[in-house]
Amino acid sequence: MRGRGSIGYEGRMAVFVALGAFLMTLAGGWTAQRVTDRRHLVLGLAGGLMLGVVGLDLLPEALHAAGTEVFGVPAALLLFVAGFLLAHLVERLLALRQAAHGAAEDRGGPRDTGAPQGIRDGRTPEVGLTAAAAMVGHSAMDGVAIGAAFQVGGGMGAAVALAVIAHDFADGFNTYTITSLYGNARRKAVAMLFADAAAPVLGALSTSFVTIPEQLLGGYLGFFGGALLYLAAAEILPEAHHDHPARSTVLCTIAGAAFIWLVVGLAS
Repeated sequence: MRGRGSIGYEGRMAVFVALGAFLMTLAGGWTAQRVTDRRHLVLGLAGGLMLGVVGLDLLPEALHAAGTEVFGVPAALLLFVAGFLLAHLVERLLALRQAAHGAAEDRGGPRDTGAPQGIRDGRTPEVGLTAAAAMVGHSAMDGVAIGAAFQVGGGMGAAVALAVIAHDFADGFNTYTITSLYGNARRKAVAMLFADAAAPVLGALSTSFVTIPEQLLGGYLGFFGGALLYLAAAEILPEAHHDHPARSTVLCTIAGAAFIWLVVGLAS
């Protein structure tokens, strides 16, 4: 029996495995940075990855974990819709604020954010940072899932770890892409990427001291899934086809969703 504040074998294994998620997240962000000359393909792939994560990973897990119904509808689905609507509301409010101050910004000249002009125009950086912060929260929950699975058993921990490590490549890719898409400087995108990479390690470590109720975790996953789907459908995919409505962009989107399907299938 381990003493108060100490970390047992399961906790050490969870943290060790979460280091793999740390490296995969950084690899995903590095890939997003290196293909800036194929921006439409990057955004198309990111949209497909986000769609796959929401529909094939987050929502099934949320429905399983949340369990309860509210007025005939699963609580996870209600929170999913709430997350979608809140993301839409936040973006509209920030866009209105930006429009109200647009004249003052024009007099002061364009602000150099380090992002391409086509990415900055009409975008509010706060939306990108908020979305990236949600990705960090999701990655922390990934770490919690690893830690909880290792408490059940080594086999369960290995299966969950495989799923998390594989799709954290997509998380790193999406975190950097989303932050940059909304006009944030490269240093902020890199900072959010490192935060996203560190989150699974901290999440896994936290399970040695704190247990998160399953229903609360399921509700969070549903809410986050709704916000993520809004960003994919209303922002990233339209932006991917804005300048390059190419068949290759659609194929990248399909490939992103198929990749997440493969990851989920291998882990099940």
